[in-house]
Amino acid sequence: MSSCPCGSPKQYSDCCEPIITGTRPAATAEQLMRARYTAYTKTEMDFIFTSTDPGQREGYDHDGTRAWAENSEWLGLEITGTTGGGADDSTGEVEFIARFKENNALREHRENALFTRKDGEWYFTDGRMVKPKPIISSKVGRNDPCPCGSGQKYKKCCGR
Repeated sequence: MSSCPCGSPKQYSDCCEPIITGTRPAATAEQLMRARYTAYTKTEMDFIFTSTDPGQREGYDHDGTRAWAENSEWLGLEITGTTGGGADDSTGEVEFIARFKENNALREHRENALFTRKDGEWYFTDGRMVKPKPIISSKVGRNDPCPCGSGQKYKKCCGR
């Protein structure tokens, strides 16, 4: 048994797996967001496609998405905020940061994902990139953690 890649303390089999396999629908927009992140880590591209609103599927690159997911090392998901998206809502927004390593470089994908519920099922409809929050501190030391969130020291990252 392994913990769920979405960052939940639950086991994968009790968290995102039933949503990805279709045995249980996502009850909230956040649950769908977590399942979609987990699907990338498990290269479950069929789920990524079917959990996207049917009106937004045109131009979806199944092979390219799979190649990107397989060639990335997934490091974690951080949910930074939600608006709506509850069990009684028809729309929701989930702001998140997905951290991954691609071509030996640490990366962050920051997005405000939009979701709609149709006939009792949540679907991803669109996403808007979110810029990192401005740094409040006026000075970052060379050996301090980099404020970009990479996990590296400032001198090895943005301080180069």
